[in-house]
Amino acid sequence: MLSKVLKKETCADCKFCCSFRRQSLWETPLFPVDIVEKLRKKDYNGGKDKNELFVIEKDKKGSYGRMKLDNQYKTNNPDEEVPCSFLDLKKGCMLSDEDKPFDCKIWPLRIMEKDNQWVIALTPTCPAINKVDIETMKALVDNELGQIIYDYAKNNHFIVKKYKEGFPILKTYDL
Repeated sequence: MLSKVLKKETCADCKFCCSFRRQSLWETPLFPVDIVEKLRKKDYNGGKDKNELFVIEKDKKGSYGRMKLDNQYKTNNPDEEVPCSFLDLKKGCMLSDEDKPFDCKIWPLRIMEKDNQWVIALTPTCPAINKVDIETMKALVDNELGQIIYDYAKNNHFIVKKYKEGFPILKTYDL
């Protein structure tokens, strides 16, 4: 979805968004429950218990799947990183486009809730996106991508994260 501003090769070489520090587990991509069930039927974790891949969470917005990564850390260091369960370090993401979480498809963009509004914000830690002019990103969101993200979030509220300071806001939607 971001191919107009990021090359696939740049992302494939970096893989920054495919590993998670213990302190940033809130950024772990979330999956619709039907995709979780589909992925549990495949062997992505070397024959281990397929329920170890995800935890199903519920909130007032519904149910969704979150990757279960906290059992993969070897230390208590908040800066320790573990890779996504679906990352092949040589080949990249093992998921089909159909199964890839929407969070991953739009990263480094995020839809967040701030002051009773939804905002599309830019994750400031992406090394590649920091080289793209902010006005270019705003234009991408204004011209096409913003509406796609907003429409998806209306039907999948679980992807809306709480706003974090320091994330540049590209577009705002009244609820």
